[in-house]
Formats: sequence, C-alpha cells, structure tokens
Amino acid sequence: MAQRGIREYDGKRILAEHWNEYFAPEFEYDFKSVLVTPQTDLDKLPEEYPWLRELPLVAKPDMLFGKRGKLGLILFKKEKPCDVDYEAAKEWIKKKMEEDVEIKGKKGKLTHFLIEPCVPHAQEDEYYVAMTLGQDGDHIFMSAFGGIDVEENWDKVKEVVIPVLATDEEAEKLIEENVPEEIKDKEKYADFVKRLYKFFKDMHFAYLEINPLVMVGNKIYPLDFVGRLDDTAQFLVGRKWGEIEFPAGFGGELTPEEKYIKEMDEKSGASLKLTILNPEGRIWTLVAGGGASVVYADTVADLGYVNELANYGEYSGNPSRAETREYVKTVLDLMTRKKDPQGRPKILIIGGAIANFTDVAKTFDGIIDAFKEYADKMKEVGVKIYVRRGGPNYEVGLARIKKAAEELGLPIEVYGPETHITAIVKKALTENP
Repeated sequence: MAQRGIREYDGKRILAEHWNEYFAPEFEYDFKSVLVTPQTDLDKLPEEYPWLRELPLVAKPDMLFGKRGKLGLILFKKEKPCDVDYEAAKEWIKKKMEEDVEIKGKKGKLTHFLIEPCVPHAQEDEYYVAMTLGQDGDHIFMSAFGGIDVEENWDKVKEVVIPVLATDEEAEKLIEENVPEEIKDKEKYADFVKRLYKFFKDMHFAYLEINPLVMVGNKIYPLDFVGRLDDTAQFLVGRKWGEIEFPAGFGGELTPEEKYIKEMDEKSGASLKLTILNPEGRIWTLVAGGGASVVYADTVADLGYVNELANYGEYSGNPSRAETREYVKTVLDLMTRKKDPQGRPKILIIGGAIANFTDVAKTFDGIIDAFKEYADKMKEVGVKIYVRRGGPNYEVGLARIKKAAEELGLPIEVYGPETHITAIVKKALTENP
C-alpha cells in the first residue's frame, strides 16, 4: 500500500460529494471552496463562483504542508475576523505566488491556493478529530481542543484503537465510550465521528484529519482537512474519489521522467515508481518489489555509498514486457547522459526478492529490449551490470539477460535465489569502489 497525500480541496470535495450518503440529514455541510492554480484567471473566477463577492473569505496555500497559520500563510484579519473580501484575497494570492519561500528547509514558490468563506465561530466550538491506519487496527484521535495549538494540548487528546476484526457495532461503542468529557455535546460529536469513520474506511483513506472541526448546531465546518489515500485502492473506489491528483507537495516537483513513470503507473495494474535522488550518481537500481527497493537502498546506504545512489523505485505487480521496457529505458536514459567525473564505471543493479507471480522471463525480455536500444550509450559511459533474481521462470530470464548482455558487449554478472538478496550490492561496490 502506498499512502498518497491529497490536496485539502480534494479531501473536502470528496467529503461533500458523499455527504448525503454518510452524514445527511443529521448534519449539514455547505461546501464552498475554490482551488486556485497558476492557470486560474482570478479576474473571471467570481463569474463561476458568485459567492466569492458575496461572502467574507479566507485564503491559504494548498500544497500538502501544515502549520500555515503559524507560518503566516493564512489570509484573515486577526483584529477583525471575517473582514477579507475577494479583491483582498486576489491581491494576496498574486503577491504570494511571486514570492520565494522556504518551508521546512525547502525553497520554492507557492502555486496552489484555496479560497473559502470565513466561518465566524467561538473558540470553544473548535474540535479535533483524526483517523489513521495502524498495525493493531485503526486509530481514532478526538479532542475538544482543536485549532493551531492542538499539539500543545496533546495530553487532552483521547485515542481509541478499533481492532482489525471489530464489527460496526463494536467500533461505534468504542467511539462513544471514548469521547472526551470536555466536549459540550458528546452525543452529537460521537455521532459525527462514527459516520466519519465509516466514510474513512469506505473511501480507503490511510489518514484523515479535520482540525479544527467546527460544529454549530447541526452545521459542520471542516476548516482544515488533511488526507492521504491508499492509492492501490484506485481500481476499487477511484470513481468515488473523482478527478483526483496526488501532488508532490511543496518543494517536491516531479522531474519529467518521474512524471512519465507516474503516468504509466496510474494507467497500469502493475506498480511502477521512480524517484531521482541524484542524477549525477553512479549507482542505479532496477528493483522488482516495493519492499526489496527499500532493502537495496538501505544496503547501499549502509555500505557508505548513499551519496552515489542515483535513484529509488520499483517495478512490480507483474508488469508487461512493454511497461518494463519503457520503465528501464527511462532509467537508462538518465544513467547514460554523463560519464562519471572520475572515470569510474557506472553500476546498474537489477535485483529483487523471489517473486510470487511476476513472470521473471517476461520482465527480463523488457529489460533486454531496453538494453538493445541503449547498448552503445551504456558502453560509452562504462556500465557494469549485476543481476540477482528469483521467481517464476527465473532460470530462463537469467539465461536470456546474460546471453543478450554478452552479445551486446555489456559486462554482466548474474545470480539466482541461491545468492542472498543484497549480496550483489556488496559485490558491485567492492569490485568498483
């Protein structure tokens, strides 16, 4: 499972689109929210959303980072709340888009903003609720002390664990029994949390947080929403999510190659992931399996070569020959753009655990296709190939890739499951220090 962060706008949109199914008529949510991007025509926006000129507003970045209030990145008037009109919000967003900012050590520009109505309310109406997956079950956090200071009041947050095999009735009872005493209307709050928990599960959230959650009568105002989805559930509930985006977040814009693999991944039943760590790096990996990718990266780091590790990623879930070919071509293109400044050979590690159902021979055919296309460039930069693989048809796959590489004049060493999963990492780095 991969937990993928979503924009606050999308979290609230999904909540609103399924509100009647989970919360109505007991609770009301008047969803009004606009996502502003660099392509948005701010002058024409009120034509589509007339309420922008009719209501007092709040504006803030929507780029997967928190503590926006403490960072001074929420537009509202502290001395006179709910006194920001559209013109003020528009000018503020334009100004913020032009500025360079630094957040958690990352520098960049703010590109996506959220505009919403300002909700006048008393501080005692600000609650907190969060839900997350855990090994022992689902964890639910509840508090009467929501808002920007929830962490300072974490001792007042009540945590309840819903066991993996708990029935709906058991889960509801656990929630009811653990609602904090400080909450004014415990019964109403518990009812909302129970409904939210069902929404959390059905929509395959991995994490969901509303802070603050404002409750006025039966009206619900999720003033801030943080969400992460299990992206492997897209085939199950993708239609319910709607047009969803999994942005990289502030300071984490994807390279063209990462975008290409991400687009392939979204269209495939297999799992194709690629992160460029250091395009000048000497050690490149083609790893089958998410768990194996972690093991290989950790092994490179443990051996003291973390600064030379060029990429991180995986191809798994029985990708087709064509998908494997395109994935490998992308990595080889990056790998062969420059020679090592010190004249050392570049190392390509093709590894993985013992596959359960991935056809090793088929995926290796895709790798061989890419080798044939990039053989000249690989020889030019001096690539050495180390392979360790097991699983269905692995003997055939290993024999084919060894024969193909030798015919292309590419140095290669091939090992099967009798060799420890990461032994080739140590061998490659010892032979090519």
